[in-house]
Amino acid sequence: MRKINCIIADDELLARNGIMNYASKLAQLNVVAICTDGIGVYSAIKETNPDLIFLDIQMPHLTGMELLRTLKNPPAIIITTAYSEFAVEGYELNVVDYLLKPISFERFLKAIDKYEAWINPRLTNNLQVLPQGNLSAPDPFIYVKAEKRMVKILLKNILYLEGLKDYVKINTLEQQIITYQTLTYFEEKLPDSRFSRVHRSFIVALDHISSFSGSEVRVGTVAIPIGRTYLRDVVKKLNLP
Repeated sequence: MRKINCIIADDELLARNGIMNYASKLAQLNVVAICTDGIGVYSAIKETNPDLIFLDIQMPHLTGMELLRTLKNPPAIIITTAYSEFAVEGYELNVVDYLLKPISFERFLKAIDKYEAWINPRLTNNLQVLPQGNLSAPDPFIYVKAEKRMVKILLKNILYLEGLKDYVKINTLEQQIITYQTLTYFEEKLPDSRFSRVHRSFIVALDHISSFSGSEVRVGTVAIPIGRTYLRDVVKKLNLP
């Protein structure tokens, strides 16, 4: 996997740490510099030749916008700011994405997908790769796209799926896999006999439910809420009176 060398630029410690934490969760991101002002970013670009910069707008000495206007051939830019009024100017400067603070992890993931489509235009026509596999095999499985690879997942190993807006986090016995897809799609494709939607944000594997109440099911030690509109169906699938 080719690493995406990136710079995090923000004068606020909390914001820097937040982006660093998100970046550490994605194997393809490699942080080569962390900067607190525009002049530092300018120097770091010359020294590291990054692929991508997470750039705050309001920084000392040289703002993010001022920095962008000085660069003849800037790397890809994802703006991170608390100020929405700079969005139009940002897009005029051809930034990849514009993230408003506080930034959620799912919104961060979407920005990375935009970057990957930006550097590889062929992806823009097919960002949402549908799961494939064989659900009728003796040991049924699906493939999902994660980090530019198709990952094979045995159905028996899936614990639960969590919807994150445009993404789904698949929790298995071995790992967590994040894929660009909707929870509704998985609800339609996964067999009803083995899985149940229990909440607008969760699908659980029935075989891995260890206990339940009227408000939640437990998969191992993880408590997952049951939405009121899903309770009747959950009770039916658990063969309860």
